[in-house]
Amino acid sequence: MKERKITGYTGLICLLGSPVAHSISPAMHNEAFDLCGLDYVYLAFDVPPERFEQAVDGLTAVGAGGWNCTMPHKRRMYERADVLSEEAELIGAVNTVVQRDGVLTGCNTDGRGYMMAVRDAGYEIAGEKMTLLGSGGAAASILAQAALDGVAKIDLIARRGNSWDSIQEVADRVNQRTGCQVQMYELQDLEQMKKSIQESRILVNASSVGMSPREEECLLPDAAYLHPELIVSDVIYQPRRTRLLQMAEQAGCAVFNGMYMLLYQGACAFELWTGKQMPVDTIREKYFG
Repeated sequence: MKERKITGYTGLICLLGSPVAHSISPAMHNEAFDLCGLDYVYLAFDVPPERFEQAVDGLTAVGAGGWNCTMPHKRRMYERADVLSEEAELIGAVNTVVQRDGVLTGCNTDGRGYMMAVRDAGYEIAGEKMTLLGSGGAAASILAQAALDGVAKIDLIARRGNSWDSIQEVADRVNQRTGCQVQMYELQDLEQMKKSIQESRILVNASSVGMSPREEECLLPDAAYLHPELIVSDVIYQPRRTRLLQMAEQAGCAVFNGMYMLLYQGACAFELWTGKQMPVDTIREKYFG
């Protein structure tokens, strides 16, 4: 690959969050810019909450083409954006911003990335029922985009904790604005969990249960909750085979993890900023193989 040259014409795209040093986004996007011959650079900025507004003002003032927002800034960016995409309005959070002439358009590509990963794995779930575990940002994004993409019914199962009211608001908006029917149930209702999963085509773990240091944990008590026709997915990609996915494989279910959700949410953002498609196959082979 030719040496990267930064000039007075080079455009800025970046990531705002805290922490961000671990992010794969700079490597992925800079590689894609080079492959497409685009004169942009992608940088990661560790911005604490108290400096968020200053950071957005600064990026707008210098004419940055756009940026990603990760924790803890997605909700703040939703409130700050001038224009919101349909899915961002439903979710109540923004992870991708496009800046044009001082106008900030807020989008959310997390759910899009998940639904593209479903199709990449070879499945079509429009018209089907989904059981979704979790109540955080990933669950909200998947809930909204699955509804927009034609999933007929979603049973959302979660602990009644700090994020319950927020995800309830998302579920209410989805019920009001889409043709999808969303029902919410508490995690301790195991009988309902089993019923929901038995009726579903796909089960999604959108919680952090199964991620380090909780690798041996799983929200399902045992494999009896599963059935062989079920697709089981996990937004977690480290470890690549969570306890849930191991259990599902043993039950004869098709499985996939969250690695390609990460790839495709980035690809969606790339296209929003540049108008060009990310060379996904090359990026997948280099960074997600």
